[in-house]
Amino acid sequence: MDFDLSEVQSMLKDGLDRMLANEYGFESRNAYMAEPEGYSQAMWNRYAEMGLMMLPFAEEDGGLGGDAEDIMLVMESFGRALVLEPWFATVVLGGGFVREGGNDAQRGELVPAIADGSLKLAFAHSERHARYDLAHVETTAEKKGDSYVLNGAKSLVLNGDTADKIFVSARISGDVRDEAGLCVFLVDADAAGLTRRGYRLQDGSRAAEVTLENVSVDSSRLFGPEGGAYPLIAKVVDQAVAALCAEAVGNMEAMEKLTVEYLKTRKQFGVEIGKFQVLQHAAVDMFIALEQGRSITMYATMMADSDDADERGRAVSAAKVEIGRGGRLAGENAIQLHGGVGMTMEYAIGHYFKRITMIDILFGDTDHHLSKLSGAGGLFEAA
Repeated sequence: MDFDLSEVQSMLKDGLDRMLANEYGFESRNAYMAEPEGYSQAMWNRYAEMGLMMLPFAEEDGGLGGDAEDIMLVMESFGRALVLEPWFATVVLGGGFVREGGNDAQRGELVPAIADGSLKLAFAHSERHARYDLAHVETTAEKKGDSYVLNGAKSLVLNGDTADKIFVSARISGDVRDEAGLCVFLVDADAAGLTRRGYRLQDGSRAAEVTLENVSVDSSRLFGPEGGAYPLIAKVVDQAVAALCAEAVGNMEAMEKLTVEYLKTRKQFGVEIGKFQVLQHAAVDMFIALEQGRSITMYATMMADSDDADERGRAVSAAKVEIGRGGRLAGENAIQLHGGVGMTMEYAIGHYFKRITMIDILFGDTDHHLSKLSGAGGLFEAA
């Protein structure tokens, strides 16, 4: 199997890495975080100019025809730079519903607006009692003529406070945890009855609590089949988890690099601390965790677009488990090897650890995905 990047992919990676190295230093990131939206609108526009917004959409819809591997490259670069802009929420999550569940008219309307950066999206699905269960949806949808009326509350809506439109999951029939009976709607963020409470997460990114009270949505804003949206939700979330694992790989790579550089420059007892063998062993453990995470993330990325939900789910859960374990080891070792400075807000390493901790709990933590993987019989189906 050929893991080499194509010429186009190499150009994408090199160009993005170069731009982020010049424009997204640690001090710049802190300044972006302090902006009203919690990120840099100027950088968002730069991503649009580079074509990152249109990357995964089909060429016939106005995109570049990219795939999960291209998303992986972008997310790795974003992970290394601790990027704050809502590319993941808009292009991977929201864009996933457009690609996988949108009809020709819906894609024709939304893809150009996503591509030029004028439209920001979010996905409101998690609820307070769901505990990572994708089928757990208490928010209701009642059909009235040519529209639906939504009522309910959603939590931890990533970048939901600045999104222009929000994909909302709701139940039209069935019990709270039934896979059948789910719908996905695209709701205007300023729709009557929709309220948002935005807040900053521990890693500096943004999220919102979203409440819907008798929110009316036209039937043309339904994505996927009425009452049969669970497979669509599961596929988009699996793709999102694979993308988050790629971001974590970039994050771990940056932590390993920062830590090794610190070991080479920090002196104790008259010598660089990197000459102490026990610290070298800890750095090697970080490198091993990074490479194991990279390998399983490549596999999850290859499976992310698969229509075989069981095989795709096993690959994604395996990657999330390895990234969760390896990310924690890499982060703890990085903090330990940096000593007290690693705990300060003024040094980057602690911010990387915060972000990888957040990645671990998004869409199911290590324990959740280990349980899923065990219930599925392991990574590969028994012969």
